[in-house]
Amino acid sequence: MKIPLFPLQSVFFPGETVPLHIFEDRYKELINDCREEAITFGIPVYLNGQLLFGTEMQLEEIVKTYPNGEMDVVCKALRVFKLLVFDHTMDTKLYAGGIVTFLENINDGSNPHKAVILDLITELYVLMGVPFAGMPIQEYNSYALVHKIGLSLEQEHELLQIVSENERLSFIESHLRSAIRILEEINRTKKTIELNGHFKNFDPLEFKDFEI
Repeated sequence: MKIPLFPLQSVFFPGETVPLHIFEDRYKELINDCREEAITFGIPVYLNGQLLFGTEMQLEEIVKTYPNGEMDVVCKALRVFKLLVFDHTMDTKLYAGGIVTFLENINDGSNPHKAVILDLITELYVLMGVPFAGMPIQEYNSYALVHKIGLSLEQEHELLQIVSENERLSFIESHLRSAIRILEEINRTKKTIELNGHFKNFDPLEFKDFEI
């Protein structure tokens, strides 16, 4: 399938609402085409000089149009795709286009696994001293809160490529456990540093069985 493309150095996940400020002429044309022809477009992730995977987007609203034609828009992320062919211009348009294939989404996640993830997110936020209101388990999926758990751009791009919900949850769980271990060690180190220079009580040692 051939779709218009708007490459960015960002990862967006299905279900996510994305605000964008449009200022380049080619993307002004793209947004106008989306409004007039009800077409979708793709945001492939620009990473390490490559465009490999991305997300199909649907224009939801043009919030504001400026006198110079710039726009504030809101889009909805729909499906993940793999980019097969990239063209710098799509037919006679200013914007790029490309041939994509959409990835299957296997909805095989379980509520117990999701509950583990939510507990880990809560633990992470407590360690960071950041409030977390929680989320009903029936509303949670692997794409929710994914920008709020400290994944790098490379990790988000890797997660985007995983088609199984259960595998995505396992990926997130592994990251959270690793992040929690690191934060616990940092907090332990901070406490050790804070105690440095303070008077301390030490338990006396018995030397009766000690030989030199």
